[in-house]
Amino acid sequence: MKKIVLLCSVLLLAFSGLKAQAMKVKTGIDILKERNFDVLKGKRIGLITNPTGVDQQLKSTIDILFETPGVKLVALYGPEHGVRGDYAAGEHVDFYTDPVTKLPVYSLYGKTRKPTAEMLKDIDVLVYDIQDNGCRSYTYISTMGVAMEAAAENNKEFVVLDRPNPLTGLKVEGNLVEDGFISFVSQFKIPYVYGLTCGELARMLNDEGMLKGGIKCKLTVVPMKGWKRSMSFKETGLIWVPASPHVPHNDTPEYYVTTGVLGELGVISEGVGYTIPFETFAAEWIDGKKLADKMNSYGIKGVLFRPITFKPFYGANEKKELHGVQIHLLDMKKVNLLSLQFLLMQANNELYPDKNPFEMAKKDRIDFFDKVAGTDKVRKIFGEKMRFEDLKSFLDKDIDSFKKLSKKYYLYR
Repeated sequence: MKKIVLLCSVLLLAFSGLKAQAMKVKTGIDILKERNFDVLKGKRIGLITNPTGVDQQLKSTIDILFETPGVKLVALYGPEHGVRGDYAAGEHVDFYTDPVTKLPVYSLYGKTRKPTAEMLKDIDVLVYDIQDNGCRSYTYISTMGVAMEAAAENNKEFVVLDRPNPLTGLKVEGNLVEDGFISFVSQFKIPYVYGLTCGELARMLNDEGMLKGGIKCKLTVVPMKGWKRSMSFKETGLIWVPASPHVPHNDTPEYYVTTGVLGELGVISEGVGYTIPFETFAAEWIDGKKLADKMNSYGIKGVLFRPITFKPFYGANEKKELHGVQIHLLDMKKVNLLSLQFLLMQANNELYPDKNPFEMAKKDRIDFFDKVAGTDKVRKIFGEKMRFEDLKSFLDKDIDSFKKLSKKYYLYR
């Protein structure tokens, strides 16, 4: 009898494992394969992608399309970091030939950010397959948007192979970008954390006239299967491929929001140059224990802070001994991620009022901070007294209206 019970338990566990496997999220490229590449058959294809463009077996979308009969891949387009991840953050990507397929690779992060008519003349369809991090300042969605404009201007179809938003499809944080602050790190008037997949965002940009001049392209989104808006990336069952050199893990996008804007000032280390990018707030003058105690005293739900000392391996603080805190997100869904860098600056000001990051930053870094923030008002409002409570209403003012607008473009529940 015991053997029968044990056998049933084993079978039940095996069945549960198979069921969990069957429930695994399938991204746009996997669904396109299941559909026998229906939207691409008989057409000349240009592909915008990078190392994150892979199927469930981690095979590159480049190689999948190149090897598929009836699909003619004729050109590749490289965003920041290049199609196979050969370039560092901010490094210009040159025109080159892909060593595997021998196809031309046109740069979208060099002399031009937007495909030209010459770059598109040999294709019928432009396909986009990149894993985003759900944050406005990450340049991949800017590449997607301007490529959609180019497709519309040159009468080319545009296809998005959809992927999860690693910050979930429910989290929306931050103000809209204001006139005068449009840049490649704030290309569209959306919140800093926008709560849409790239496919949903493409639909909104297209239908709401948010592309340059209100132009619209012939857009097709190949949706995922199994994704729910509440899912973190870990909950999808998918394998995380580093979205860029400083976004190595499936939870790094969460930390990117907590310190990424602050990091643009170049005064406080957010951990880039060390082993935990975007997870720290550290400088030579800080007492880590005092700062950790101060931050933990705020009682912020879903996060804890601990003292840390480290020496970055590269970057502006290379080999300097820095002290501060490591951020530990216990439950990303309970935390207003964007607020943490301002609360950290508030705590720093309370402990070290003579160490104001805005006063210590160089002018070009101040300008870039404003571009990433989508306005200079964030800096001016917060900088007056260095208190987050003074800034909160400004950061939150556009959230409800954006959520109402964006719901029209949901592909998932």
